[in-house]
Amino acid sequence: MAFDPNTLIGVLEEENVHYVIIGGAAATAHGSSYPTDDLDILYERSAENYERLAKALSQLNPRLRDAPSGLPLRLDASALGKGFNFTLETDFGNLDLFGEIEGVGRYEDAAAGAAPVTLWRHEGVQIVGLSDLIDAKEAAARPKDKKVLTELYALQSERAKGRAGAQAQDRCPEKHGAGEDPETEAS
Repeated sequence: MAFDPNTLIGVLEEENVHYVIIGGAAATAHGSSYPTDDLDILYERSAENYERLAKALSQLNPRLRDAPSGLPLRLDASALGKGFNFTLETDFGNLDLFGEIEGVGRYEDAAAGAAPVTLWRHEGVQIVGLSDLIDAKEAAARPKDKKVLTELYALQSERAKGRAGAQAQDRCPEKHGAGEDPETEAS
């Protein structure tokens, strides 16, 4: 299963799911050189959005990651409302759904500081703000997050000095498994 963020984002956008991209894909959009092989999203927890998200997921053939093969999974609006975080494998790569993340909070908290960008040919995609991404990575404190944090701190420092600007850019899309230029630029 190849990671195809273009399709994952396209389906979410087509169904008008309310979400903010977090994790490695957001780090990439902010300028990180570390590759990512999944898409992490913080989704709005509302009845309407559960319906939209369930419709999007039905097009992706989701399975619980690291679960026994053939384990039945029903991700309808009711299940999404009762659950919180879901780590999924889809026909287009790994997709992690978060109802809340430590260091940032819920969708509404992240959306307040999110930046709309063009990412993998999709305009207006919301990515978590750099400060919030740093807060989330610090709170997670995993070894892989600590590696990325050094680079994110440098990006934040450059932006504060005005050298990097406020634009989120993907500097090396080929490293991220997409197999195509995401045409990332700030909106």
